[in-house]
Amino acid sequence: MSSVAVDHIPPHVGHEEHAHAIPHGWRRWVFATNHKDIGTMYLIFSFCMLLEGGTLALMLRTELFEPGIQFFQPQFFNQLTTMHGLIMIFGAIMPAFVGFANWMIPLQIGASDMAFARMNNFSFWLLPVGAILMTASFFVPGGANAAGWTMYAPLSLQMGPGMDFAIFAVHILGASSIMGAINIIVTILNMRTPKMSLMKMPLFCWGWLVTAYLLLAVMPVLAAAVTMLLTDRHFGTHFFNAAAGGDPVLYQHVFWFFGHPEVYIMILPAFGIISHVIPAFARKKLFGYTSMVYAICAIGILSFLVWAHHMFTTGMPVTAQLFFMYATMLISIPTGVKVFNWTATIWRGSLSFETPMLFAIGFIFVFVIGGFTGLIVASAPIDIQAQDTYYVVAHFHYVMVAGSLFGMFAAAYYWMPKWTGTMYDERLGKIHFWSSMLSFNLAFFPMHFLGLAGMPRRYADYPAQFTTFHQIATIGAFWFGLSQLLLIYIVVKAVRGQGAKAPACPWEGAEGLEWTVPSPAPYHTFVTPPDLDGTPLVIEGSH
Repeated sequence: MSSVAVDHIPPHVGHEEHAHAIPHGWRRWVFATNHKDIGTMYLIFSFCMLLEGGTLALMLRTELFEPGIQFFQPQFFNQLTTMHGLIMIFGAIMPAFVGFANWMIPLQIGASDMAFARMNNFSFWLLPVGAILMTASFFVPGGANAAGWTMYAPLSLQMGPGMDFAIFAVHILGASSIMGAINIIVTILNMRTPKMSLMKMPLFCWGWLVTAYLLLAVMPVLAAAVTMLLTDRHFGTHFFNAAAGGDPVLYQHVFWFFGHPEVYIMILPAFGIISHVIPAFARKKLFGYTSMVYAICAIGILSFLVWAHHMFTTGMPVTAQLFFMYATMLISIPTGVKVFNWTATIWRGSLSFETPMLFAIGFIFVFVIGGFTGLIVASAPIDIQAQDTYYVVAHFHYVMVAGSLFGMFAAAYYWMPKWTGTMYDERLGKIHFWSSMLSFNLAFFPMHFLGLAGMPRRYADYPAQFTTFHQIATIGAFWFGLSQLLLIYIVVKAVRGQGAKAPACPWEGAEGLEWTVPSPAPYHTFVTPPDLDGTPLVIEGSH
């Protein structure tokens, strides 16, 4: 590739010369425009929301430990169920992946920062506003939204003001996601170092590029759905009110046109992360890079064609059931390509099992279980039996908790030395992995059996024959929740510098521009675009 004439890029400046430019105190965070600071704030925010959403889940499990109404009335139980889902999806998983994107994408593509630094700041500060609105809905008359995280009409048309809080919170959090997506797309397409073609780009960036396009396509659809809910509730429209000629099933179509791509929005960045961690600890190049890129793109496209598999029991025609059934099964092919490529990368590699690798292998194991249970409910006749049972709860959590969350844990341990300059405590990291892995399966695997036996989800009470599996699941859930407190301790310890000093590249097999800068990564990196080996590019016309 010929050298690029760029006159306006300043010469490479030593990192220490920029020390005076680092703001201090509260202004550094409130007015942050540095991608690393904003990424850090995203990650802290999402972890706080994870703890909040997890607390609601433990309240649910406490109620379900024994049959009968123990602690919470069914209406409040439904509020807990709904808010747990909304907070985990819009408050924990999505912002966490945007946090990883903010931190790592500029480092991985050799950019000095994100494309729109002030918009980056604004998109973050919308999140606490949305989260406060969402949480405050518990304290308004009638309590929080209790219509399920999907907010299905007609139930959502009958809720109190807590529903309006949820609608506005979803709007605000959605606006944040759209701004974050625009920023990521422009950064990746326009700010890569000159010699990095798209097909040389790290897979985490590919995962996020497709995710960002999905966000731009579907977040406005969700905004439209909840806006129609709002006008039905307060302005006399009848989109979803069957008594006035509206169609409640229309809401489901519009919602799931957002909802199914949303599942891939929450998993594609994790695919990218795993595609970095496994080659690093197998000490091999990733098997089939090109097919991985095509698989990510194929998943993104196919995710728009499968929404109605959530709606097999709404009375849709058999022809439509067949289409959505086969389309759903088709999406397992690119997903399978990724799993086989990861396995082929591991095959005959020089493996070591540090904590990031353990979480990556754990991710593959549990994600494959979630994928297989998804294939089972993709079959319309089986889905009609399993619809709205605990089987669906188990499937969803195997994909989302084990998928997204384990991918995030792998990323946190993998990049923590680069963020903090300190190696985390490996022994505690392995304890965190095994504790999370065992407790997660203890909590969610029994739910498959509950669902197959006919236990409906979102019920506060149940017949006595389900007691044993509910008790096992509750014990597992509390164990899983407590395991995450260990992660807080590990991170705090690393941030405070209590551990071995991290070299620029602590992992023998790791590749990528992020490992060419010192640990911790300086406040300003890549003032001049680097070559793909990390050295500054000699650019025609620079002074």
